Amino acid sequence: MFENLTGKLQQVFKRLRGEGKLTEENMTEALREIRLALLEADVNFKVVKQLIDNIRAKALGQDVLNSFSPTQQVVKIVRDELVELLGTTAAKLRFAPQSPSVVFLVGLQGSGKTTSAGKLARWLQKGGHHPLLVSVDVYRPAAREQLFLVAKNIGIPVFQGSATARPAELALAAQQEARQKGYDVLVVDTAGRLHVDEELMSELEEMKQLLQPTEILFIADAMTGQDAVHSAEEFHRRLNLTGVILTKLDGDARGGAALSIRFVTGQPVKFVGTGEKYENLELFHPDRMASRILGMGDLLTLIEKAEETVDRQQAEELEHKLRTDRFSLEDFREQIRQARRMGPLDQVLAMLPSIGPFKGLRPDAVEEKQLVRTEAIINSMTSKERTHPQIINGSRRRRIARGSGASVQEVNQLLRQYDQLRKMMRSLGGRAFKKFGGRTKLPALSS
Repeated sequence: MFENLTGKLQQVFKRLRGEGKLTEENMTEALREIRLALLEADVNFKVVKQLIDNIRAKALGQDVLNSFSPTQQVVKIVRDELVELLGTTAAKLRFAPQSPSVVFLVGLQGSGKTTSAGKLARWLQKGGHHPLLVSVDVYRPAAREQLFLVAKNIGIPVFQGSATARPAELALAAQQEARQKGYDVLVVDTAGRLHVDEELMSELEEMKQLLQPTEILFIADAMTGQDAVHSAEEFHRRLNLTGVILTKLDGDARGGAALSIRFVTGQPVKFVGTGEKYENLELFHPDRMASRILGMGDLLTLIEKAEETVDRQQAEELEHKLRTDRFSLEDFREQIRQARRMGPLDQVLAMLPSIGPFKGLRPDAVEEKQLVRTEAIINSMTSKERTHPQIINGSRRRRIARGSGASVQEVNQLLRQYDQLRKMMRSLGGRAFKKFGGRTKLPALSS
């Protein structure tokens, strides 16, 4: 989402480095370009003004201008101000002293409330909680049935209640059900409208008074830009929001809402939706997001994703195979599968810093279908061929190509990649895997 903004900011920093010495004149020009980049990214103009003023006050200080590495200090100042703008630290979900904690999801129609309800319930379940879902949208056709299907897909219970009940009655009945059956969190999927109106707000205010929710989270569609910010501001004025969930952060919008919404509402972004799957809900870390915007990557999130998908025993077995030169095409295939389980490849690559060995590597540099095609080629081999690839001669290569729908050239290319990876790992003696504590993702991605 921030690809264009990242590219423009990096161009600004590159020009500053080329100046040799930082002056008030070239710093003023750089701030002007940063301002334009932020405005083009659809960041709220009030946010841009505040951010640029803060950066200017710090960057034009004599300590920075006279330092040995002024450009690096400017980059650090910009990063620090972005972190401050986004919220400094990750804001955790709050829970009531006595169960059940009630979480309201509010927002306009089409912002992704129902899907976010399922994602949040799944996230809570993975964290050891026992959530109950309820939809109080009695207006939109099939809205409650939609939540029922979502809950069924993720294995989370949902309270249905009476078909003729009012929203407040449904919410109260669900709260009573959660209390009686031991559910510790009640996630309430509220009704939305195409715009903010008095009827909607009055209904939400009534339910808030009755249920006393611990969290009121505004669901903001990052694709709608400043419209999401203006709606959040109005919802906060009436309901006192406690946080925001940004959906569709994996889209190709300009990203301004993500940078504006906390400043406008004063409430933190607590979660971000990064894909269509129910597992694609992540805690929002301001420092990590700021680093990604500046092209510094997000290796911490990348490592966390790896740890979620890597089996520790398999990692240790793989390390042993690497040390004893027994890394087979079976193992290569498993590495590809693990890489794909981490999520869309473009999102994974976007977490790598655009410096050092990753400089110039674009998120679209490796296509997802390329991994699918590679796996299909390996699947077309016999078990013996995967274990002893040296037996794959010309006729076997033609058979593998026919079976996988690939060309002989693609089969040859895969075997060369595998051989290069095996030799590289043999020369390292498995030390790369020890260094990452058994995490086995990066070698597969580099293939």
